[in-house]
Amino acid sequence: MVRFSAAACALLLSGSAWAGVVAPHRALYALTLDSVKPNSNSGVVGAQGSLGYEWGEACDGWTIEQRYKLTIQYEEDQPLEIGSSFVTWESKDGLSYRFNERKTKNGQPDDELHGTATLGAKGGAGKAEFDKPKQQSFDLPAGSYFPTAHTLMLIRKGEAGEHFVAARVFDGSSFDGATLISAVIGPTITAGTPYDDTTIKSPLLNHPSWDVQLGFFSEADKEQDTPDYQLGMRLVDDGVSSSMSIDYGDYLIKATLKKIEALPKPAC
Repeated sequence: MVRFSAAACALLLSGSAWAGVVAPHRALYALTLDSVKPNSNSGVVGAQGSLGYEWGEACDGWTIEQRYKLTIQYEEDQPLEIGSSFVTWESKDGLSYRFNERKTKNGQPDDELHGTATLGAKGGAGKAEFDKPKQQSFDLPAGSYFPTAHTLMLIRKGEAGEHFVAARVFDGSSFDGATLISAVIGPTITAGTPYDDTTIKSPLLNHPSWDVQLGFFSEADKEQDTPDYQLGMRLVDDGVSSSMSIDYGDYLIKATLKKIEALPKPAC
């Protein structure tokens, strides 16, 4: 799935190869502060919020709608409420992408990002173009991915028994270009294995899955040894994530699945 979640890998897949695998769905997660690093300078003492995630399917592409609101509490400063509404469309061949994100801070508009991106061919180079908050374009290196194609690749790698892969992924959430994402994929967890991270029961979860850890590295820092942040999740082979954890170094935010429902597939 993924942005508050993920992306990462090596060869773009045609969407038709996955049409019978991916399960369009709507999910709701509760966001909480899981832990704070000892001697942290962040001042964070609490966090709570929600994340709504919808992965839809159209005849020509995949749609993602992600909305979250998170209130971060500090030891000495006033609480900070941050929010985001992020909507994307990605063609099933993985070559075209549209994105729109609206951010808020303490209930007030903070930023808006809008634009498009294309790749010339599978595994080829491409270009991203922003029209908000300003006109700007830049090249995407060969081998870049958009988020849905990257998630599908993670599933494919897990099914193939591969455990390490890295790729550059562009999602339109910043002007930093394609982000290098390093993925570690655990062994296959067989269908029916109990989940430790959610009490939700759903046929969407009764599939093989993998524990996946993603490290996000800044494009600007070519010699960076440690990721800017890490995203952990249990990724199901139909594209569902039963939980997520976002490690920002000083503190870790946990996303716990509270509701999930299947969405209809298109009659193409």
